[in-house]
Amino acid sequence: MQLVIGNKNYSSWSLRPWLLMSAFGLQFEEIQESLQKENIQNRLRRYSPTCRVPVLIDGGVTVWDSLAICEYVSEAYLEGQGWPADRWARAQARAICTEMHAGFSAIRSEMPMNCRARRQVELSEVARKEVARIDAIWTEYSTQYGELGPWLFGSFSIADCFFAPVAFRFLTYGVELSDGAQQYAARLRDHDSMRRWRSAALEEKEVLPEEEVGVDLN
Repeated sequence: MQLVIGNKNYSSWSLRPWLLMSAFGLQFEEIQESLQKENIQNRLRRYSPTCRVPVLIDGGVTVWDSLAICEYVSEAYLEGQGWPADRWARAQARAICTEMHAGFSAIRSEMPMNCRARRQVELSEVARKEVARIDAIWTEYSTQYGELGPWLFGSFSIADCFFAPVAFRFLTYGVELSDGAQQYAARLRDHDSMRRWRSAALEEKEVLPEEEVGVDLN
């Protein structure tokens, strides 16, 4: 099984399935492609018709799109454990994952994932509302299922993977959160697989100027 990903410092979409597979101890070959624009379409077309990362290659099966990869991995290798066991919790987890997958465009554009940086940005009103919504999600579910474990739905799941890039973003740009949301974000960043991803990101040298936004605080 192979997972094609982009630069670990910037590629938030790549982080999601990588984190799921890593957290559950699956064995896979990591193929990293540069996200520099030079020849990127031709380079990524070798893996999928979308010319984007991530891409999962499992024998004769190719899956693109981060959520589709996570769904496939959960079904094929985790006996469904990528999602909560309870039907209602599972529905809630899928709902917030698809909300993240399809939305929060202001956060994506105004606060690109950049693990190496510490920056200050002036957020738009739309972005501030998106931050408040994520704060509410983290607070609600980590509280509601807190007796079952430290993650959004007790046990670590695809839901945590889908919000993992945001936890890095909020650290980079010094976003203030409520106490409960801040504690969850810190736990998520402290996950062993998250720490390994960030350590690798800090060692990377590739720079994407379009992703280097904000005023440097280092």
